[in-house]
Amino acid sequence: MARKRRGEKVDGWVVLDKPIGLNSTRAVSIVRRLFDAAKAGHAGTLDPLATGVLPIALGEATKTVPFVMDGRKAYRFTVRWGEARTTDDGEGDVCDTSPMRPAEADIIAALPGFLGEVEQVPPRYSAIKIEGERAYDLARANVAVEMKSRIVTITRLALSRIIDTDHAEFEVDCGKGTYVRSLARDLALALGTVGHVTALRRTRSGPFTLDHAISLDSLEESAHGPGLQSHLLPIETALDDIPALALNGSEASQLRSGQAIPMFRAADIGRLGDLDKADIVCAMAEGKPVALTRFAEGRLHPVRVFNL
Repeated sequence: MARKRRGEKVDGWVVLDKPIGLNSTRAVSIVRRLFDAAKAGHAGTLDPLATGVLPIALGEATKTVPFVMDGRKAYRFTVRWGEARTTDDGEGDVCDTSPMRPAEADIIAALPGFLGEVEQVPPRYSAIKIEGERAYDLARANVAVEMKSRIVTITRLALSRIIDTDHAEFEVDCGKGTYVRSLARDLALALGTVGHVTALRRTRSGPFTLDHAISLDSLEESAHGPGLQSHLLPIETALDDIPALALNGSEASQLRSGQAIPMFRAADIGRLGDLDKADIVCAMAEGKPVALTRFAEGRLHPVRVFNL
């Protein structure tokens, strides 16, 4: 029996402006189908109620997913004061209320307390695994679990506008693992009230911003014409913050076969410059990435080789 075809070899990034109501796994499935790609994955989950930047890796780009996931994130979000929800967003049940509504001056004064390295307890309804089970599955089954706090990094938190007495909009720049729902919950508590997120939009994920993003409707329309490939970004787009080293053909062939490249000669050391101090170096040849490498003991060692 002939083996079922798994799709075409498609390599690159698609930055989806994820619509509300669609989960990240389903979004990846749709993009993979549109490109008829053999392999796909995303670089960081977005809740169904969230919108915005969802980077989706196709083919060899999946090897660069960790670099996007470790990158900085930016969000725009709205907090509803005076009402706590079990999920810390509008999807859950009301679990607490408060008549207190913070004044604008008090909100602004509280924001510096959430900058830097901050201790944060993730929402009970989150994808964190607890003894092999997702926290949201345990929460839905009414299993009592202790959500352990973690240290997250927040570099910017600003009040964008007061929408009305009950709602305020914010912008935040943060590191990996930060939960905006937890941030909104904790900010409300610091202001003497309770609150939850009613709108959440990711505006940046690593090197990708809304300027790179395309709506699902536009992507599906492009699938019926020759323009679909124009929305596929090169693999190296995800590696903007990683130093690059140009190789000749012989060196590239060695790396592709999994061999380390000796770099003992003075000319090689001069070519490396300060790259020997970098944790990871992207080896390039003819304008395309060959491998993610690490320099050690006078050799450039392949870490992840790209099959392009």
